[in-house]
Amino acid sequence: MDNVTPTELVEATVAAATKKAHLSVTDMVLRGVLSGAILGIATSLVFVVLSQGLPAIVGALLFPVGFVILVLLGLELVTGNFALMPQAVAAGRITMFELGRSWLWVYLGNLIGSVGYAVLFWCAVTYAGHDDGGALAEVARTIALKKTIAYQEHGAPGLAASLVKAVLCNWMVTIGTVLAFVSRSTVGKITAMWLPITIFFAHGYEHSVVNMFIIPTGMLMGANIGLSDWWVWNQLPVTLGNIVGGGVFTGLALWFTHARANGAALPSTPHAPSPASEPVRLVDAGSV
Repeated sequence: MDNVTPTELVEATVAAATKKAHLSVTDMVLRGVLSGAILGIATSLVFVVLSQGLPAIVGALLFPVGFVILVLLGLELVTGNFALMPQAVAAGRITMFELGRSWLWVYLGNLIGSVGYAVLFWCAVTYAGHDDGGALAEVARTIALKKTIAYQEHGAPGLAASLVKAVLCNWMVTIGTVLAFVSRSTVGKITAMWLPITIFFAHGYEHSVVNMFIIPTGMLMGANIGLSDWWVWNQLPVTLGNIVGGGVFTGLALWFTHARANGAALPSTPHAPSPASEPVRLVDAGSV
């Protein structure tokens, strides 16, 4: 059969997290850079859709292509790791230090890749600053302001809103992450991942890595946003919310119900491929 059971899925995600925790710093950063850039490319595709006056739902339907690409390439996205790594800690496979090490370096890589693509996108759209960027630039400015200054205007309730939107976002995103392991076929993986990512994007929830592209792009396009506006009113609370949404609502919740509660034996050492572990091999234990 193409699909695996939920218990087998958790075994696969724990094995994947264990492998990710032992990547070199170079691999973590490089794979993180590529992931940040690819998500930025998918987000700029949404900008194109909106600048042409198409319904926002069209952009939401197209955005998951970036997520699918980075998953199938075995890259590193910190928001996915927010769900996978706590499972491996709970299973006794990695330490909290290894979790923090992975999150730190992948987050840095995602930031470099996202901001780097933002600069390239700005150069492409504005002829390196010799044009105002037209409708694309206006879309970027508008969205970036909604993700920063709009929260700032509401004060503490604005921070609460950004935090809650981030929790809800990464709850959906990390469901996509674990569903990458639920099928043994490429088509099955793509279909399973596509659905929850579309849900998050259509709702306008807050994703820390996507925002690493959106807000700097808006700033480059002339939006009146400072670094403190970006980090205080979006990046920091959104990162915290993403950790809670991914780590608690998806990662630990699934581990406790399918591994701990059912007494599933999670192997402590690598083992030969089997039907239960095959999804790890197919996804290269990697991605997200």
